[in-house]
Amino acid sequence: MQVHKIRVQLSNRMPNKPEHISSNFDAALYGLRNDVLMMSGLTDRMFQMAFEALLARNTELCDHVLAEDDEIDTLEKQVDQDGVSLLIRFHPVASDMRQVISAMKVSTSLERVGDLSVTIARRAKRLNGRPLVPEVALLEPAYQIAVAIFRDAVRAFAESDSELARTLKLRDKELDVLTTDLAEKLVAQATAEPEFVSSYLDLIFVARALERVGDHATNIAEDAFWRDEAADIRHLHEAGRATGH
Repeated sequence: MQVHKIRVQLSNRMPNKPEHISSNFDAALYGLRNDVLMMSGLTDRMFQMAFEALLARNTELCDHVLAEDDEIDTLEKQVDQDGVSLLIRFHPVASDMRQVISAMKVSTSLERVGDLSVTIARRAKRLNGRPLVPEVALLEPAYQIAVAIFRDAVRAFAESDSELARTLKLRDKELDVLTTDLAEKLVAQATAEPEFVSSYLDLIFVARALERVGDHATNIAEDAFWRDEAADIRHLHEAGRATGH
């Protein structure tokens, strides 16, 4: 077993920083971060498959989405357990503590995006048992915005890109407007064609799921910003109001 090494802090600006941060902590934090990034890749795949299953009326693909949800849930539990263990074992100071806590919070947001992908897949399965309603194509622009926001949020987390993180709130608001307008159109169509009301209701739930994916993606970006800049931008409605410090 390697000798336990303690990193000595040489910065004159922080002479009193405790010397408890070890190579073991760095390795554990690296593993925690990798688990979150693995979760993000699986979640991205689930989300993409769920919407593809909806457009292609592919019930088998819906089942793949449902099966992968268990793996996402397992990873979230692992991240939580490892994060708590890190906090208990190493008592990390401010910036390191933010690394651990943000990873745990991001894993929760990823798990919820996975749940929303399951919602889309289940609604798609229901739709597959009925005649096609052409309005399903109206959901694609909202999906494209939602998946782009999600991927940029993960990139902001992975690459510590605070500027990117700050842009996502406004993009999420655009998604909110789009999905609200879409829901109104689907309600109107259901009124005009009551024989297809069940299908339009399923599409409304899918639109709502896409809107919620944007919300959770924004949460990921905000948690990444807090980790890197020690600033909370959750309730700042204008990106320019955030100081970043």
